[in-house]
Amino acid sequence: MGKIVSVEVQKEAAEVIVNSISELDGVEAEVVERTSGTNPRNVVVANSSPGSWRSLAEKLYSDHAVDYCSMITGIHWPERDDDRKWEVVYHLLRTGVRDPPSADGVVQPIIVNPSTVRGIGTPVEVEIHVDLPDSRTPSIDSVQDIWIGADWNEKETWDLVGIDFDGHEGMRRVLLPHETPRGYHPLQKQHNLRYHGFEEMYDDAQGFMRKPEDVGKIK
Repeated sequence: MGKIVSVEVQKEAAEVIVNSISELDGVEAEVVERTSGTNPRNVVVANSSPGSWRSLAEKLYSDHAVDYCSMITGIHWPERDDDRKWEVVYHLLRTGVRDPPSADGVVQPIIVNPSTVRGIGTPVEVEIHVDLPDSRTPSIDSVQDIWIGADWNEKETWDLVGIDFDGHEGMRRVLLPHETPRGYHPLQKQHNLRYHGFEEMYDDAQGFMRKPEDVGKIK
């Protein structure tokens, strides 16, 4: 049997999700083919208005069995010409895993023939982009209660970027020290931090060979 779900089956499953969520006001979605090594995969990529995000999340979970939030990325875009100064990107996944057996409290693997996978049991990646307007206190609805994986990711995004998640219970610093001043979030661009390139991080840790554009920036 094949080792992966066929591209055709995955694309069909992704198109079902796209057609469904595109019916929501404020949501635009498409299927995008991406490659990792030699295996192409079809990913659902959508843009959502902030007001539609919560309804979109509930629909993905309830109607399409999207069951895992793997990452949330927050971005500060002060250089944009329009009012969209903040962005939140959600990386979600429908794993296709349901009710795994357990033995002595340990979950056991489920061996599935990929050629038999169809419909809602097909694993699909989902990537949602939400632009937020210019604000000193950007915020968006929390999905902590929908995906447990969003709990840490929302905390981290608030901690580093300063985007708050309305309705999140227990928001707190998770990477910066707890005594970090209120309102300080290092990935906001106004702090003028110097961001290292990959090689610099190891070869020039003290910043002695700063590039001209890095002069004056805080290390």
